Amino acid sequence: MTTASLSSDLSAGLDPRALVVFNQVCQSGSISGAARALGVSQPSVSQTIAQLESRLGVALLKRTATGIALTREGEALWAKAAALSAVLHEAREAVERASAGIAGPIRIGGTPGALVSLVPRAIRHLDEAQASFDMSVIEASDEALSEMLRRREIELALVTTGLASPQDEFAEWTVMQDPFALIVGAAHAGLPDSLRLDSISALPWVLPRAGGGFQRQIQSLFINAQCSQPKNVVRCDSLLTTKGIVRTTDRVTILPRQVVEAELSVGVLRAIEIENVTFQRQIGVRALASADLSPLAQRFISALSLP
Repeated sequence: MTTASLSSDLSAGLDPRALVVFNQVCQSGSISGAARALGVSQPSVSQTIAQLESRLGVALLKRTATGIALTREGEALWAKAAALSAVLHEAREAVERASAGIAGPIRIGGTPGALVSLVPRAIRHLDEAQASFDMSVIEASDEALSEMLRRREIELALVTTGLASPQDEFAEWTVMQDPFALIVGAAHAGLPDSLRLDSISALPWVLPRAGGGFQRQIQSLFINAQCSQPKNVVRCDSLLTTKGIVRTTDRVTILPRQVVEAELSVGVLRAIEIENVTFQRQIGVRALASADLSPLAQRFISALSLP
């Protein structure tokens, strides 16, 4: 692109500052509210909106008795103005972080069990390397995580792996295996150290809801053991709640050992070996196949490979 063509493209476009002002008007619900939020005069905001409407050749706002309302064109522009405002805010924050020697930001999503198993491990190694970083961790279902990756709301998803080949749009790799165990509380102190699933399927259970990768692995355990699925079941996707129920009632569950390592270490829960299990739980990372991972994402994944 030549300097002349770049200048032409810019002159034909919109003033980013006007879009930021428009976004604030939409958020505030009034011209006066936007002026207060931006620290400028109300006539200045009104003039900016008028110039933007003139540039586009359409009305963006309608005055009402209670303030303003967006026209159809205004609704369409607001989505883009909000996105631009977010990009500008993130750009400023990125420069500030870089100046302070802080990597990121990075947004990582994951299913409950995968987060518990992988995130503390990776952060420990990053901290040991004296890394400074800005990271957000979000818990969600497997299906929701894939959609968040598509919308680029997260960069990495920590999930159950190995159940099926990932969709073409995703890259997926396993970083850890962890054996399943029957997890019980004090109410089942008399159970042996190992047993078969078919001998306890009639007990009251806590199991994950249908639909996620973890639930499919649990289902496979019962299928491989050639026993029916439990009927007396509380369906729960909250790892913390599941452990709380098992700890305080006579219900049992199946979890990877590492997920309950803290509770096992202090004796509030007990892990019983499940006999004749032919596979282990696998967890790992999912990312968009077309995306170039940020340096912090690459360091996070590398940290997962360390012992």
